[in-house]
Order: sequence, then C-alpha cells, then structure tokens
Amino acid sequence: MAWKGMWQLKKLVVSYCDWGGSSRGIRAFIESNLPAFKDSNPQLEVLTELSRGQHPCLKAFYKNKNERVVCVKNLASEDVLLHATRLRNALGRKVKKLPTRHVTKHPSVQGLAGVAAS
Repeated sequence: MAWKGMWQLKKLVVSYCDWGGSSRGIRAFIESNLPAFKDSNPQLEVLTELSRGQHPCLKAFYKNKNERVVCVKNLASEDVLLHATRLRNALGRKVKKLPTRHVTKHPSVQGLAGVAAS
C-alpha cells in the first residue's frame, strides 16, 4: 500500500525447494505469474531463493524495518499470487489490538474481569 505516496514494501523474497512436493505451487508461480508480477510492480525488488529441504515461504521487507514471513506450502500458484499481492498492499505495521468496550447481555454482579477498581 502506498503511504504518503510511497510504496512501503521494499523487497519480496520467494524461497522454495526445487524437489519438494510442498513447493509445487510456488514453482508454478515462479514460472507463470512471477514475471507479470515483477513487471506490474517496478518499485519492488523481487528475489528468488533456493532453500532445499525447506517449505516454501514469502518474506516481505518493509521500509519501516519490519519483516513478515508467510508460509505458502501446498498452495496453488493463484493462492501464492494472492499472498504476494496482500504483502505488497500491506503497510508493514505490527498488528495492534484495539481497545474495545466489554458489552454483554448479562453483566456480572462482580463487575468487569481484569479491570482494577480505582
């Protein structure tokens, strides 16, 4: 995703095994979908990494020094493309839990659990 007009994903590393069965979909992705993905995203550095005996994964490196790793074992090439597109569209921020109110139909007589009385 572009934030302030700049894409946040710097580098995408595609690691796979050349003989493992769990890498079948990512090998098809590299042959068919990866060249078009590279052409449509010239701002992105896309590397392939051969790691034998390991399950395939996509590693995303963002401008804010964060890194995300997505395991794509036993996925079809279309699903790998979907994960790569989602990594490209992400901002690279850490997932932060938003505070929510505790809403219930049957409130406890003792009050909310985990809230210190002041």
